[in-house]
Amino acid sequence: MPLDRLNVTLKEHVASLEEQGTAKGIETTVEAVTWPADGRGPRFRLRDGGDREYIRMNSNSYLGMGLRRDVVEAEERATAAFGAGPGAVRFISGTYAPHIELERRLAAFHGREAGMILSSAYVTVLSVLTPLINDDTLVVSDELNHNCIINAMRLARPGDKVIYPHLDMSALAAALERGAGGARRAVVVTDGIFSMRGDHAPIDQIVEIARRHDASYPENVVVVVDDSHGVGAIGETGRGTEEHTGGRSDVLIATLGKALGVNGGYVVSSDAVIRYLREASPMYIYSNPITVGEAAAALRALEVLDSADGRELLGRLRALTARFERGLVDLGFEIIAGEHPVVPLMVRDTARTRALVAHLRENGVLATGLAYPVVPRGDEEIRFQVNADHTESDIAEVLDVLSRFEA
Repeated sequence: MPLDRLNVTLKEHVASLEEQGTAKGIETTVEAVTWPADGRGPRFRLRDGGDREYIRMNSNSYLGMGLRRDVVEAEERATAAFGAGPGAVRFISGTYAPHIELERRLAAFHGREAGMILSSAYVTVLSVLTPLINDDTLVVSDELNHNCIINAMRLARPGDKVIYPHLDMSALAAALERGAGGARRAVVVTDGIFSMRGDHAPIDQIVEIARRHDASYPENVVVVVDDSHGVGAIGETGRGTEEHTGGRSDVLIATLGKALGVNGGYVVSSDAVIRYLREASPMYIYSNPITVGEAAAALRALEVLDSADGRELLGRLRALTARFERGLVDLGFEIIAGEHPVVPLMVRDTARTRALVAHLRENGVLATGLAYPVVPRGDEEIRFQVNADHTESDIAEVLDVLSRFEA
């Protein structure tokens, strides 16, 4: 049997992950969704949960767009008109009018010349960084950047790379100072919002440091920001970490699959950068785009975000986040406070973290625990995520469940 010996090796590997506590395990399967109604946010029924309905406090759908009737109806209309799938990669015959309109609207929303959509934010990061980095490039990256940035750097094989301590602007400046004269191009890359902690990169300071050293690199110091958790979740009008800090990156990457509630990723930048990426990004060239229905749904979600209704949703999200943070502190829990709807509850003990996650689930609340060895000892946490379609009573219910936890 061709796989007999390989199967043994792979099973041993998975068993070792389970023993270490780093295996992802069996995925939670949602079997039914009860939409928001009557002062109650959405509820989710799980395959192994019987008739119990769960409050989901671990969703990236920060604005609740995925459960808006107008967003769903936009997808249904486009699917009925154009079909379920694009039928080809974009440069053959898979580009449709809604794809082009979505790219135009995303670029305008962020005040850029052009935009490009891809199948996911992870793919977008790979498809942007690998063509922009070569063996004559210095890459400077925050140590807590997302896995997609780490893997993009590995694939790109830069001439040199520096990983600076989290949010250490002095170390960033020193790296660019040291690299001057040794590379033609520098790429500074950072998450906008660091999703495990809910803290943010000081984009204004990063851009200022990059500009200060720009003349030392013949092909510029280019600032790339992946703000997938920021756009639609922070900033007065939902324009993300750039709006929150007053900084403006050269290349901005974000997602359609979190606050906008649909699927896919995108990048906005200058006409020259986007035109180059269309010719140089293999995952764009050789992969189908998102469906026309998804593009239409994302367009509708973007219209809502860029409106008075969107600002109301953002205000509601901020208020619910503040209410939840106050409640946690009042219960005696330690948190990392901030405006972003990721709310880390710092447990600082692996066994207690796992017990608290189990307690929440047993009482109808889904939350994500991060325990050793996934995080260093002493940094164990529950990562809660507040959504705008939660209600005051939902938040009160979660806090009540937490109040009844006994370690």
